[in-house]
Amino acid sequence: MVLPLILLPGLMCDARLFAPQIAALSGRHSVTVAFIGGHDRVCDIATQVMRDAPDRFALAGLSMGGIVALEMLARAPGRIARLALLDTNADAELPERQALRDPQMARVGVQGLAAVMTNEDIPNYFPADCPRPDLAALCLDMALSLGPQVFARQSRALRDRADRLDALMLAPPDTLILCGREDRLCPVAKHRDMQARAPGSRLVVIDRAGHLPTLEQPDLTTKALQEWMT
Repeated sequence: MVLPLILLPGLMCDARLFAPQIAALSGRHSVTVAFIGGHDRVCDIATQVMRDAPDRFALAGLSMGGIVALEMLARAPGRIARLALLDTNADAELPERQALRDPQMARVGVQGLAAVMTNEDIPNYFPADCPRPDLAALCLDMALSLGPQVFARQSRALRDRADRLDALMLAPPDTLILCGREDRLCPVAKHRDMQARAPGSRLVVIDRAGHLPTLEQPDLTTKALQEWMT
């Protein structure tokens, strides 16, 4: 039986984050991109995704999507047949980062979502020496399509999330942990730590990529996911 695949996008991203992978994988697998912007707690987002999911499935999440995936793993490990964690981390948010969330949400109300995403968030997605204006424009379009209410809900969810490092010991065999070598938000060291905690997992580091290797290096990322699904 071919496993259905659920993809979980990152903060203020939609299915376009995984467009190259969906094109490559949907010929063989049933691929769904879950919406993770409907609640302001990670546990409630995870509950909603699991409610809509089949009994058993493969699960891949990038950034915030990986945080939701780890929450799902902690709650229902037996339902997740395969797991891929991309450019994410399993920690609770650091207090200094928590303190930035509410002022940033307030700035969205004053300056607008486009200004905050353009000036504060999107520049950190890519290597400093390779800003990728084409992908930055796509990220902004995804964010604007979701809107400021989703931004606020997702920001609160990230701010208040639980530490899920212990959930990694529940990861299924052959779990894939993947990241861009130049990811400034979730660096390679975080992924090495996750791999050490997930028995039998495999780490793939994508060269010439930052926080969004699905778009920055789509062929290499797709190849890793194809191998993980077989």
